[in-house]
Amino acid sequence: MPAVEHPLPADDLLRAFLELETPPGFKAELIEGEIVLTPPPDGDHEDAVARFARAVARHAAEELYVSGGRGLITPHGRFVPDAAVAPVGTFRDQGPWTEPAGVALVLEVTSTHPRRDREAKRLGYAAAGIPCYLLIDSDEGRATLFTDPADGDHTVHTQAAFGKPLDLPSPFSFALDTEPLR
Repeated sequence: MPAVEHPLPADDLLRAFLELETPPGFKAELIEGEIVLTPPPDGDHEDAVARFARAVARHAAEELYVSGGRGLITPHGRFVPDAAVAPVGTFRDQGPWTEPAGVALVLEVTSTHPRRDREAKRLGYAAAGIPCYLLIDSDEGRATLFTDPADGDHTVHTQAAFGKPLDLPSPFSFALDTEPLR
């Protein structure tokens, strides 16, 4: 679906966004001043997220919680990553939108808006200080890990073609098998 641009002041736009009712299964995000509706993901998309969550549960050096559909407040808008990973208990007693304090990694799998996943969301997550952004780029056939946020972007980018391992830093401390994420 195309983005819906609103010529409203920022406070009014945020209020309208927070009051928005979406069709079942759709998610709404506020990305750089645009309300973006995304249809439900397909099976391949969901499979990649589930396989990532399983790998974290099996291999991470710490006990981490992988949350799907967690609304995060960033300096660039309100984003809903495919997965947000944080220590167990981080999201307890939180509403649908939360500051990303404690989030160790966000995961996005490209789908209907790959440009937003590659650019706008990367910059928003970096501006929020989220240490790791993992992009599973189906169109490009690779996984990219963006780390070390500074000055509004992640300063380190590590890519692995699907089928090659991708080293995840602490608190994960394991090599992610990217083959099942295709």
